[in-house]
Amino acid sequence: MNTSAMSPFTSLSLKLIGVILILSSLLDYITLAIPFEPLRAEWQISFTGQVVDRGIVPMVGIAFLLVSYWIETSAGSNNKKPTFDVRLPVFILASLMGLIFLLLVPLHINNLREAQSSALSQINQGAGEAENRIKTQFDQLNVLSQDPQRLQQLNNRIQEIDTAINSGQVQGQRLNPEQLQNLNQTKQQLQNFRELAQNPEALEARLTELQTQLRDQKTERENRAKTEALKQGIRTGLSSLMLAVGYIAIGWLGLKKMGKPPVSNKKAAVR
Repeated sequence: MNTSAMSPFTSLSLKLIGVILILSSLLDYITLAIPFEPLRAEWQISFTGQVVDRGIVPMVGIAFLLVSYWIETSAGSNNKKPTFDVRLPVFILASLMGLIFLLLVPLHINNLREAQSSALSQINQGAGEAENRIKTQFDQLNVLSQDPQRLQQLNNRIQEIDTAINSGQVQGQRLNPEQLQNLNQTKQQLQNFRELAQNPEALEARLTELQTQLRDQKTERENRAKTEALKQGIRTGLSSLMLAVGYIAIGWLGLKKMGKPPVSNKKAAVR
């Protein structure tokens, strides 16, 4: 088959593929924005990441359209010019896409910084609340260890639970397996509570152990939050920047080239 006969079909196929890629990606961006919550930093981070991940698709569509124009121009050099110059809308679209991806870089980094600050604040708040609960329990155990009457009440409570477990009944009602399991767990907790109250050294060691665990967990969560923010910033930020450079190069250089007047064949022949 003649190559010139194939050129219109190839150009039309590339143009069709390019238009489909661009329109489908724009439709994809619209669906990604639903539900539309632009004031939430979490929504902005998620939306930006997904848009950047799909940012190469419109560029491929633009490349197909430009190649289709080049084929039409080459095939029509001996016959006629292309029916429609797709370069102008393509270069304008590329310039707009480049500007959008360029603006997304500082926006995404700022959102990640705010999200990291919020995550660290929540981690510190949670660690503080957990440490306060531990100190409260420690104070209660100290009071219990110095109050024989309350310690006796604790022993009585353990004996009541032990009696109920052995008899399998509470207030004349038979215990089901779930209730029996709950009583065993309660008994174990009270026994641990009593042992710590009767052993100040073990109580102090347990408090130190729990505080150390909390600090380690806090440090681990902080490092994880910082690492995740850094990874997202590098991955999405650099990808968005590279896409911006690519789109701007296509758009602005293309528009600049279109603005230059073509060199006539006569002038070329004289030279």
